[in-house]
Amino acid sequence: MTDPDSMPRGTLYIVSAPSGAGKTSLVATLLEQLEDVVLSVSHTTRKPRPGEVDGAHYHFVSAERFLDMIEAGDLLEHAKVFDNFYGTSRAAVEAQMDGGHDVILEIDWQGARQVRAAIPEAQSIFILPPSRTELERRLRARGQDDEAVIQRRLRDAESDSSHYHEYDYTVVNRDFRDAVQDLASIFRANRLRTAEQATRNRAMIASLLAGTRPSA
Repeated sequence: MTDPDSMPRGTLYIVSAPSGAGKTSLVATLLEQLEDVVLSVSHTTRKPRPGEVDGAHYHFVSAERFLDMIEAGDLLEHAKVFDNFYGTSRAAVEAQMDGGHDVILEIDWQGARQVRAAIPEAQSIFILPPSRTELERRLRARGQDDEAVIQRRLRDAESDSSHYHEYDYTVVNRDFRDAVQDLASIFRANRLRTAEQATRNRAMIASLLAGTRPSA
């Protein structure tokens, strides 16, 4: 049985990026590499797409239920995008953190501002593409969008990227493997903070210092 006294509370991480920067793939790979890190599952009022599973990809709820959650203050952040609501459950995030898990929120800069206001100790990471040229190449390589959509995504990327300075960390995705390691280093370094180490290794430290005598 895990001793709850040896498990520090998890950290909340906000991860944002413009479309095409590789955020989703980077986070997915990070989750495979690090233990005790989970991705927050958002609530949304949009209909499930083929292959999407309720509770895994999103929590699909009615508009009435979503508005009730806003009214009750149950959401850390929320936004309306293309006539659909998206939001993050405060209770779900808090429960994961209380269980010792680091929690990742994949949200935009507007949602990040809401979360920082609610949880100031949250750590935030912005992922940038290495250049506009490379971002455009990646967007075109998807083969999913027409020219008008690609140009709109590029404009949106410029607008979104202008907020990178509001974040605690910036990761430039030049090389995918390097970017994953950069992300992982942020999580590992935060876990090495003295307060966290004191909790994780409480028994060992107490034993180590058992013979220590206070100086006169």
